[in-house]
Amino acid sequence: MIPPDFIQTLRERADIVDIVGSRVNLVKKGKDHWGLCPFHDEKTASFKVSADKQFYYCFGCQASGSALDFLQTYDGLDFVSAVETLASRLGLEVPQVKGDREEDTRRREERDRLSNVTRLASEFYQRQLRSHPDKERVISYLKGRGLTGEIAREYALGFAPGGWDNLMTALADDTADEDVITAGLIVDRPEEKKRYDRFRDRVMFPIRDIRGRTIAFGGRVISDDDKPKYLNSPETPIFHKGRELYGLFEAKRSNRQLESLIVVEGYMDVVALAQHGIGNAVATLGTASTQDHVQRLFRTVNTIIFCFDGDRAGRNAAWKALLNCLPQMGDGRNVRFEFLPDGEDPDSMVRKEGKDRFELRLERAQLLSEFMFGRLSETIDVQSIDGRAQLAKEGMVLLMQMPDTMFRALMIESLSEKTGLSTDKLQQVSGMTRAPAVEVPPWDEYDIPPDLDEEDEGVVRDRGRERLAREALHVLMHTTEVVSTIDTDEVERLAGIPECHLLLEVIRVAVQEPNLSPVMLLSRFRMHSGGALLTELAEAEQLLAVPRLPSHFKGVIDRLMGELDKLKKQEGTRSLSGKSLAELTEDEKARLRALHRPPG
Repeated sequence: MIPPDFIQTLRERADIVDIVGSRVNLVKKGKDHWGLCPFHDEKTASFKVSADKQFYYCFGCQASGSALDFLQTYDGLDFVSAVETLASRLGLEVPQVKGDREEDTRRREERDRLSNVTRLASEFYQRQLRSHPDKERVISYLKGRGLTGEIAREYALGFAPGGWDNLMTALADDTADEDVITAGLIVDRPEEKKRYDRFRDRVMFPIRDIRGRTIAFGGRVISDDDKPKYLNSPETPIFHKGRELYGLFEAKRSNRQLESLIVVEGYMDVVALAQHGIGNAVATLGTASTQDHVQRLFRTVNTIIFCFDGDRAGRNAAWKALLNCLPQMGDGRNVRFEFLPDGEDPDSMVRKEGKDRFELRLERAQLLSEFMFGRLSETIDVQSIDGRAQLAKEGMVLLMQMPDTMFRALMIESLSEKTGLSTDKLQQVSGMTRAPAVEVPPWDEYDIPPDLDEEDEGVVRDRGRERLAREALHVLMHTTEVVSTIDTDEVERLAGIPECHLLLEVIRVAVQEPNLSPVMLLSRFRMHSGGALLTELAEAEQLLAVPRLPSHFKGVIDRLMGELDKLKKQEGTRSLSGKSLAELTEDEKARLRALHRPPG
């Protein structure tokens, strides 16, 4: 576990202009730096990097964050790897919490040993492809698949010779047998007192992490008569197949501004597509696409294209991928599905059609919405009332898994058109919205009629409360120290104002972590439904001088508390006005007089 204080120190010492500038060409304009956004295709620079705020923001695609966020998104790193990368750049050693230090040291040393084993194994397999007596058979096979020596070198392809102990013997002087076993390269059968190479007589595909380190292998038989056709490394301390994607390192290395990634089923498909100039394909490793896979893909690009066989297995794999995409379908993200003709895979298809026709096929791939609604409708009679009810129910179960975005709203509209139910009804029956407000009785049923402009005043006050909440958030996005000026226990009452819910969440975090910088505070809410608003407010210029912000913030909070009192007064009036004057008790009459008594 990395101590939070170190992460904060790292954020404070990092120069975001230096970090981003090492990967993106930036030009200084005024006090900020500008460049073409690395996360979407654009011709006019809309990507701003602020040295003052240590923050980047794109006005085109709304990508934003700190130096650590940039490393995670641009380099495709997880949080720990981003911390390690930034610390190394600053010449700092990443500390560990004392109680975990020994265990973390042991794990790190084990990972280093295993990484060394897989590196040496990859070098061994590559040497065999160049020099083994049986190399011509392997090279002939690769050429028969349309692969050149150049693409074999780019993907570090190799050859595991036949025999039981070639690798074991080659690594004996440089590694411990136990490490080679743990790395999944030797099979250990203690009950039979046998140990032997896992990969034998196979073309070898090294699986590399995002930094380019070999962490595992996939092996394919040379003769299709041999079984199994594909064999992967088992799970190890450095390889988790539910998280890794074959070809992602190579795709990022050859395309610094990736716009999309194609997900295929096998590593031969990845290499074959690269051979034909399509270098943005990746493959899962003997498993269906997971949420970790999707998260890693979306860290790299905004468009994912799943390209699978058109048979039942391929469509089932695509459906599982769709289910894992739904929770991560934010605005601006796109998912498509391409199903190939029977008997074809990306390898055979690109060799048959060529690059241009294959890419055209991907451009015409089914949208997520088309595939989802089409799949749901396959076994439902949408012409019948029962069928439309079933479609509405099953569709809303899926849509409720999506974040609250414009994309989800449009998907609900599409479901509304298909079922004939209004969007309000769909959301109401699925529990996505609050219960409708109680209808207000006609005026002539009141002994004490409401003011004529009460409803209009309510609309104005709603907008006013929203404006005040935004103003308070705007201040917090520039300095969190202002929370010391307010009574945080009293502020909890703001939970009674719907427009203040996000503000209250931000205040709570700022109180719990008093040393949190605005950038760190913003990072806490990146995946929150209010993250876009906070990003917008963080980017907006703060016109007030810093010394005036605490008193200004307190004043805004005081006004919101005043709005809360008005709301309570309105609620009290409504509850009492629902009764005739004869039904009111003396206490209720006194309360009603007090509610309408002028202040002072």
